Amino acid sequence: MKVLIVEDEPGFAATLVLGLRAEGFVVVHSTNGVDGLWEATENHYDVIVLDIMLPGLNGYEVLREMRAKEVWTPVLMLTAKDGDYDQTDAFDLGADDYLSKPTAFIVLLARLRALVRRGAPQRPVVLTAGTLSLDPARRVVQRESTTIELTPREYGVLEFLMRHKDSVVTKNEMLQQVWDAHYAGPDNVVEVYVGYVRRKIDTPFGTNTIQTIRGAGYRLDSGEYASGS
Repeated sequence: MKVLIVEDEPGFAATLVLGLRAEGFVVVHSTNGVDGLWEATENHYDVIVLDIMLPGLNGYEVLREMRAKEVWTPVLMLTAKDGDYDQTDAFDLGADDYLSKPTAFIVLLARLRALVRRGAPQRPVVLTAGTLSLDPARRVVQRESTTIELTPREYGVLEFLMRHKDSVVTKNEMLQQVWDAHYAGPDNVVEVYVGYVRRKIDTPFGTNTIQTIRGAGYRLDSGEYASGS
């Protein structure tokens, strides 16, 4: 099994390299994001250990570029940071697992072996609704050939609606899935963000993709069930 370690902390990297080689891994080590990105995209690896805080390019940028180039090698992100938002950002960009430093070597080894057994994931399917498309791998939203810029929360709202297109979803479902189950703020935040998304994906194009279903919630209309089609 071949593993790429992208880590700039010499002592920690040396420990990983020695430990993984002792476990039978073929190990390549890069000390910065630029070299790590080149290795990840130009050579084949079974799994990649990627630090977030790196010189040159940070781990988020390396991962974003990897997925944009359709490199689906499993990635374990490793960082001294341990905030929930750091984990969310990593998974949103396409990470497969996440560990905070310091971590026990046996735990990291078990996680890597699990990722290798799982193998590289399939490329995410592009979601479509009429002329609207959302590419989860590149996090790109387009109406025909026009790219639409969304904030992370707006993107989450649209992705959830597109994954449930032509079905009515409630505000509560959106709060639980796009925000989180412990969100304690007002539920009108859903209305606010649906409005933001409409102004970007519908208003400039004269379309009405997101429909309000009074007393029920929202439905994203794919146009596939239009009358007479």
